Amino acid sequence: MNRSSGTLLNSTACFGHSVSVAFLFARPNHAGRICTVYHYAVLCMLIILSACNSTPQNKQIIPGDNTLKILLTVPTPLTKPESERLRIACEAWYDSILKSRGFIGGIVVAKKGNIVFEAYNGSGHPGGMDSITDSTSLHIASVSKTFTAMAVLKLWQDGKCSIDDEYSKYFPAFNYPGITIRTLLNHRSGLPNYVHFMDKMGWNKKQTITNEDVLDFLITRKASLENIGTPNRSFTYCNTNFALLALLIEKLGGKKYGDYLQETFFTPLQMKHTFAYTPNDSAKVLLSYDWRGGLIPLNFLDRVYGDKNIYSTPRDLLTWDRALTSGILFTPQTLAEAYTPYSNEKPGIRNYGLGWRMNNYPNGKKMIYHNGWWHGNNAAFIRLLEDSATIVVLGNKENHGIYHAKDLASLFGNYFGDGGEEEAEGVKAIAPVVKKVPASTIKKKAVIAKKRLTKKPSGKAGIKKTTTRAGKKNR
Repeated sequence: MNRSSGTLLNSTACFGHSVSVAFLFARPNHAGRICTVYHYAVLCMLIILSACNSTPQNKQIIPGDNTLKILLTVPTPLTKPESERLRIACEAWYDSILKSRGFIGGIVVAKKGNIVFEAYNGSGHPGGMDSITDSTSLHIASVSKTFTAMAVLKLWQDGKCSIDDEYSKYFPAFNYPGITIRTLLNHRSGLPNYVHFMDKMGWNKKQTITNEDVLDFLITRKASLENIGTPNRSFTYCNTNFALLALLIEKLGGKKYGDYLQETFFTPLQMKHTFAYTPNDSAKVLLSYDWRGGLIPLNFLDRVYGDKNIYSTPRDLLTWDRALTSGILFTPQTLAEAYTPYSNEKPGIRNYGLGWRMNNYPNGKKMIYHNGWWHGNNAAFIRLLEDSATIVVLGNKENHGIYHAKDLASLFGNYFGDGGEEEAEGVKAIAPVVKKVPASTIKKKAVIAKKRLTKKPSGKAGIKKTTTRAGKKNR
């Protein structure tokens, strides 16, 4: 019986990749050919089965707890001269701007994932014995918004929503037409800031506010609210937007905000010292201090999350930066949405994407960053994507010099930083003014320091880590 040649395709999906298997039928008198095809088909099936039962190389299942770990590539080392040049310059800036002004906290500066400068100063409690180290979790204030935004974008990327859906699609009682997920992410919703209106409208400060309370006030007290703007007309930085987005994450993700972040980002990336605060953490978290060293207690606003309330370390935030650029968590399309400038009504270099601040310079350079300021906590998280550089500074004693970390960008490229600060939660004690150090001064100090090094050999090049305990002389 003659049978004509034919091909049958069977498509099998393995971890998102489609694999096609071809079974060939030939004439019976071609026995040798059939044998060869048979062995080839068996080999293909073994390869496919192996792929289907394995985990991609950048992900690993840890035996015992069955948790997924995302493995980032090991950074390619910098040359010793380059590492030393950056270390000297960063140390000169750190000594001049932060340490000399009683800085309490930590700093990490990295190039291509390699830490070139790292320092920790002071103690969790001014004058105390609990020295701040690379594992001390500090409140990152509005830098928390980067996690909230990327969690929303992850849900969008996974098909759980559209970022142009109106918020009322998921919370039908929310009667604010035109406010979309996107306008919440880019601060163009027109909503007033709960930090101010809850207090002004008579909230009992003896009771802590929750995210649900914020949403309920917006729904039930809309007629009494002032300063409600037209959606997508202009940019107004507003913590309310991200408090609402945290509730959206819970609805779409099917779990509490902190649990979603823990399972999606913190645990897989092995960010062991990063977590979203809940009242159960009150005993273990560090409080913050004003610039004089006076304790700032928690208040009625401190249970709201999404806009703040993540604790982390400089090293963990460096991991977060590396994960964002790895291509493992997010597609190029998702990141393009996040880093697009959406508020172009006014001229200037400053803009805001989806959960990210940015400076767009005339020479084409772009700085992606976010600052944070809550009580006495200050934070700066700066990412120079084109130059593969990262700058992280966290502190829990009010120090506005932290926002001048942008000055260090000049070490990596032609950036014209502005030491812009973060919107805060209300009236605060006036802290000393910190003067910006020109890039030329930073470089000049680096040259002087390098000359000194040639006279007296230094220790190990690369990472410079210092830990000192804050005493009266440092205040």
